[in-house]
Amino acid sequence: MAGTLISAAQAAPGLPARSPAQLLAEVASSTTPPLTGTVVETAAFGLPALPATGNPTSLSSLITGSHTIRVWYASPGHFRLAAPESLSESDLIRNGSTAWLWQSTLNKVTKFALPAHAPQTAVPEQPMTPQQAAQQALAAVGPTTTVRVASNVTVAGQAAYALVLAPKDARSLIGQVQIDIDGRNGVPLRLQIFARGASSPAFQVGYTAIAFVRPASAELSFTPPPGSAVSQVNLAAGDGTGTGHATSGFAAIGSGWLTVLKLPSSMLTPGAPARASSSSSPYGDSTAVLNALLGSARHVHGAWGSGRLLRTSLVSVLITDQGSAFVGAVQPSVLYAAAAASPAVPTSGQAP
Repeated sequence: MAGTLISAAQAAPGLPARSPAQLLAEVASSTTPPLTGTVVETAAFGLPALPATGNPTSLSSLITGSHTIRVWYASPGHFRLAAPESLSESDLIRNGSTAWLWQSTLNKVTKFALPAHAPQTAVPEQPMTPQQAAQQALAAVGPTTTVRVASNVTVAGQAAYALVLAPKDARSLIGQVQIDIDGRNGVPLRLQIFARGASSPAFQVGYTAIAFVRPASAELSFTPPPGSAVSQVNLAAGDGTGTGHATSGFAAIGSGWLTVLKLPSSMLTPGAPARASSSSSPYGDSTAVLNALLGSARHVHGAWGSGRLLRTSLVSVLITDQGSAFVGAVQPSVLYAAAAASPAVPTSGQAP
């Protein structure tokens, strides 16, 4: 049902003509006004069945299925994001220099002290909004990208421009990225990623309902529930506690549409169960997910070494026998080149 709701877009009423350059400039310079709304994220990468954890921010949850996020936004420093589930809810609340992460399933609260003028994305473990997704996609715009404006659409009842980005390099598995931009406020309302030759998106995140009104102050306040376990993280002092699991050991190889993510070897113990850290980390099921992927991968070898390759319409995953994983929306040849360039992987064997 969620996927049906988010993908429904009808021809929009007429909007003033805008060139691609004008829309790019408008999004770059626009300030998101106060709003409340509901966001649905849907992923259909063509991956095999993955272990479920019941945690809406776990790795397997983030890359499969549909998820709903409630949004209350007053400013970059004052907002609330809630991910409701059937029997649980995860909430992220930021109120100035303090942020709260509430995980009802674990009955756990994390209080973050933030540095002055910290950006909206400074708080770890927050779900992605259409605005954040659009900013990441727009960072790829350059000589390697074609940009055009498609027919106007309606998203969450708002007339919107459809800005389409497409990589020029055929080694990218991405056919195009469509960003639907609110015609009145210049706010990205929806982002869709299509694999090459596909007519339906493999990933999309967008509003199904939105109102440009300031949220009530009560929605932006938080008090830890009685009996909940409260821990504190001082990000203002550079304390990385609580964030290392999401960033430590990751490396980006390449740039733009051909970027490859190298995962830390600590996530790749073959046959290992999900770590006990899953009780404290939303990414604790990473090992179990990667082991599930191994079962659907085929053996490959080359100058970079040997391993297993999983290929879908939008994502390629190379897991080497030397204990590294490379992931990207790219042809396998790009992963092989990244593995060969990685100092952790010896160079031996023959090309596949």
